[in-house]
Amino acid sequence: MLGDVLLINDQHKSAAGAILERVLLDLELLRKKQPGEKFVVAISGESGAGKSELSHSLALLLKGRGIRVKILHTDNYYHVHPLDRRKHRIESNYEAVGVQEYDWEELHCNIEDFRRNRTASIPCIDIITEEVDRLRTDFSKIQLLIIDGLYAIRTEGVDLKVFIDLTYHETKLSQMLRCKEPTDGYRWKVLEQEHRHVSALKPLADLHIDKHYRVFDPQVANQAPRPWQQKAPHMAVYPSGNR
Repeated sequence: MLGDVLLINDQHKSAAGAILERVLLDLELLRKKQPGEKFVVAISGESGAGKSELSHSLALLLKGRGIRVKILHTDNYYHVHPLDRRKHRIESNYEAVGVQEYDWEELHCNIEDFRRNRTASIPCIDIITEEVDRLRTDFSKIQLLIIDGLYAIRTEGVDLKVFIDLTYHETKLSQMLRCKEPTDGYRWKVLEQEHRHVSALKPLADLHIDKHYRVFDPQVANQAPRPWQQKAPHMAVYPSGNR
């Protein structure tokens, strides 16, 4: 989103380093099977959890490895115009809040544009004007796509899914500092609805990030670390029930 505020700290950078190791390994394995194939990472979590900060940190690390990266923010893909969204949500008694608010068809089309090296028009919301601009992107120059958003890991065709396990109750300070939306009663009702939808996506994730921003694979906890875990000293591997 144009004009968004990022509050990147060392935790974001450390977690991004851990995810980088996994991405590089998975990308290497993919290219051995399908040379030239492109890679998609999705990062989900509740409002204020650090999705955009983590996405940006990971993109910079990948860029440092010579990999061309593009970030798509799912908040640019709402069905309802930003100026009409508050009224729409209130009139629905907040039942409109959730995965159904997004234009998944357009997002999937843009991912297909990326896979097929096409030039495409993508939406971009200007936070200041609250208008939806259109950006023209040549995906033939992009090798890796990062999808960042509340429900990003439910997107089709994703190679690596990351879930930040923080609730909106734990991220209130971050939300206030970013000043993205007024923190009034309306906002808290929206966050509660989003919480229900986002938390249901956790089982879909390949990697989890806990409240201390430690990254682990829930499928290999209690087992011998994989190569990418051995390379990353900042990655914790432990039973998900003992976080």
